Amino acid sequence: MAATRKVKLTIVESRCRSGFHTQGQEFIITEDKTICPPVCMELWHYAYPDIWALLNGAELDQGKEKSKCSVISCPDECRVKMQVEVIEC
Repeated sequence: MAATRKVKLTIVESRCRSGFHTQGQEFIITEDKTICPPVCMELWHYAYPDIWALLNGAELDQGKEKSKCSVISCPDECRVKMQVEVIEC
């Protein structure tokens, strides 16, 4: 039986205007549960393509290298940064 892929979301920086996000918050997303965790919709909108790709085995372009992680910045002046990374099972 194959292991379920998991992606961990970690808020690595937060200057959120609404106070919705705090540094250190973590969320786990799995293949069978890709429902939006309690993050703001704007940040989720930016992060979801990378999350979906990682859940499906992709590696993301990071300049000249490929990686199983990425940092997504909030569209509101990059006030929140969220790391998206595959958890090896």
